Amino acid sequence: MSSPPPLTPLAAAALHVGTPERVLQLACGDGDGALFLAREFPRARVRGIDADEEKIAVAGRRVGLDPEGRVAFKRGGPRKIPYPDDNFDLVAVVDARPAPGELARVLRSGGHLILAATSGVAIGGGPSGWLLARSLRARGFELTDEEPAGVGGFAVLRLA
Repeated sequence: MSSPPPLTPLAAAALHVGTPERVLQLACGDGDGALFLAREFPRARVRGIDADEEKIAVAGRRVGLDPEGRVAFKRGGPRKIPYPDDNFDLVAVVDARPAPGELARVLRSGGHLILAATSGVAIGGGPSGWLLARSLRARGFELTDEEPAGVGGFAVLRLA
């Protein structure tokens, strides 16, 4: 079994997004990132989605006592996010390739997107990084911050 990815890039990026009220983590795995975001933003409702049903079950068990239902997990993937339009003011993506159109759909205007990589750069280099950056810009995302963090890095974008 591999060790969980370090949260350093996500933690560093979280300092650049204000105080969101509705947070989504894509490809949340066993919930480390989403649970971190719930601690970082104590007033926020945090949702995590992952395509792996087993990981979602593990993440759900890790929530523990949560009488307000502040943290929840469900099955879903980055190409078809199971939430309505304009639902979140922060979407976090760690080590996954998001679908820019879906991100723009579920994020409220003025909301933030965190792209974090546990190794290397967040948006990536080469043709795939260039295409992702172009696709995000085409959907109204503006880069507000990009920094290395630990052995990885993060990019914070804002939806115009």
